[in-house]
Amino acid sequence: MEITCIRCNQAVEADSCYCATCGLPQLQYSAENVPGQAPPERWNEPIRDASMVDWKRALPTVLLFAIPAGFLCPMLYPMGFVGLFLMAMAAYWVVILYVRSQRPAWITVGAGARIGLVTGLLSSWLGAALIGGSLFAIRVFLHQGKSIDDAWNDRVVSPMTQQWISMGSDAPTLAMLRGWVTSPEGRAGWIFSSVVFLVVLLVLFAVGGGALGARSHSGARRPQA
Repeated sequence: MEITCIRCNQAVEADSCYCATCGLPQLQYSAENVPGQAPPERWNEPIRDASMVDWKRALPTVLLFAIPAGFLCPMLYPMGFVGLFLMAMAAYWVVILYVRSQRPAWITVGAGARIGLVTGLLSSWLGAALIGGSLFAIRVFLHQGKSIDDAWNDRVVSPMTQQWISMGSDAPTLAMLRGWVTSPEGRAGWIFSSVVFLVVLLVLFAVGGGALGARSHSGARRPQA
């Protein structure tokens, strides 16, 4: 036997206390209850909407994982998907620990994704600030600008020049492109675009990790009637 959720109008099993789609508690009255009989113990606790996030409880856990991930993910990103995987796992465990602190221990996938989004935003912004601050400190305070320029020429300018040559670019076009890439504006624009791309990837992986945490952990703990 199925009933219909009053919020999203999706089918809900009759023995389920929550809608599997939106997480709304499904309160039912049964005429079989004996008058004067005490309600089951599970109804003595306040009912929580599983689609809502208690940010006062979630934020400390978010900060606990977002700050280390903000330091580590940008450094591990050049190693491939290691930094992105670390970001997803950080959001995953944020959701796991948050769910374990809730009664009942269940949240919807959407709520887990929102927790992952906040975790990813905080981590990626911290990582972007660290990248910018470290480059500024190396060039201005440590006077190691030449090392940055040499690394830029080896990792960016030379490969791109070879690619342009293989594409058949003539000498004037090649000189114009190299001039733009090696100019302060070109380098700043390239680095900024790379950092924005990294931020977007980290946020997407964090959202996925948060949704996966809610899905994998809370599915087995969904309250039943």
